[in-house]
Amino acid sequence: MKNLIKFCAVFLLVFTACKNGKEEKTTEVKEEKLAMNFDSFGDKITSDKAMSSDEMLAKFNTLSVGDTVNVKFASKINEVCSKKGCWMKLPVGETETMVRFKDYGFFMPLDSKDREVIVEGKAFLKETSVDELKHYAEDAGKSEEEIAKITAPKKEFAFEANGVLMKK
Repeated sequence: MKNLIKFCAVFLLVFTACKNGKEEKTTEVKEEKLAMNFDSFGDKITSDKAMSSDEMLAKFNTLSVGDTVNVKFASKINEVCSKKGCWMKLPVGETETMVRFKDYGFFMPLDSKDREVIVEGKAFLKETSVDELKHYAEDAGKSEEEIAKITAPKKEFAFEANGVLMKK
């Protein structure tokens, strides 16, 4: 009886060790293939289960000001900060979202406009007050007439990425 128990324990240890080795090799292969197709910025993320930009728009439309949701979606870069690469604008449906990077911890290449990306992080709806919009308009040198036309707050889609994959 003791020999049977010992045999079962050894068998389970060997079987478990073999199984873990195979899973690690599979993960390594997946990471190598990912590295060949994408440049990675920020936290390491995968391309698995990324929503389309249209699906992301639908998700944004369910949010209220103050809500946040952790998501991953794919899109194409419309615009990137030309000084540091510290933000980018991505289309979501017929509109776009401003993407900034968590803790100002990484930047995108300055020439990354029109490149395909997958971003992972927090999506939220931001509301800019009338006073703030008027202030921005003044700073931009808008006329008194243009500033007077600002009468409602503006809701904007925003995103804080903790990781980005950019297609090579």
